[in-house]
Amino acid sequence: MLSWAERSCVLNGERRGENSRTMETFSSKDLALQAQKKILSRMASKSMVNMFIDETSSEVLDELYRVSKEYTKNKAESQKVIKNLIKIAVKIGVLYRHNRFSPEELVLAQDFKNKLHNGAMTAISFYEVEFTYEKDVLPEILTECKNLLLRLVDKHLTPKSHGRIQHVFNHFANGEMLSQLYDPEGSMKPHLQKICHGMNKLIDDGKL
Repeated sequence: MLSWAERSCVLNGERRGENSRTMETFSSKDLALQAQKKILSRMASKSMVNMFIDETSSEVLDELYRVSKEYTKNKAESQKVIKNLIKIAVKIGVLYRHNRFSPEELVLAQDFKNKLHNGAMTAISFYEVEFTYEKDVLPEILTECKNLLLRLVDKHLTPKSHGRIQHVFNHFANGEMLSQLYDPEGSMKPHLQKICHGMNKLIDDGKL
């Protein structure tokens, strides 16, 4: 288990010489806590992880990291995309909990939530029902989610954060990567199984 000092170095990209060893114990929950600490300063604590990134979400993010790493063969890129995803999730969570969104923006937030829910249901259905996967469907849904989210945070987050949103959704909307993920004979099948199991639980718990 990494120390708090080591975890902080991972998030800030300071352990360049030790990246290979660090990423063997990659944990999205560790990154989530560090993102919260940076945004909320001394207000953050271990118990606050569950407010933004719970245990099941962390497991899904860890599997998404493994999918990305296996596809790109690039640990640094895969680490970066998950960091960006967590940073965006935490920032939006902070905005929401501090009532920063207008009534019109809350409608956009609900539209985004509904679209994300439908995307998760579609992804699970493609996994559970053989030979139903359609390569263009999930990229289209993810692109629609991206556009809704960009509209939601337009007046609240910086262009750098907008770029992070673009990075995350464009990365996972990659049709070739998704096709490999859904290949029934492919090496990513165990990751897909865990991702869909986690999303099912999040849906059952009313979190997705």
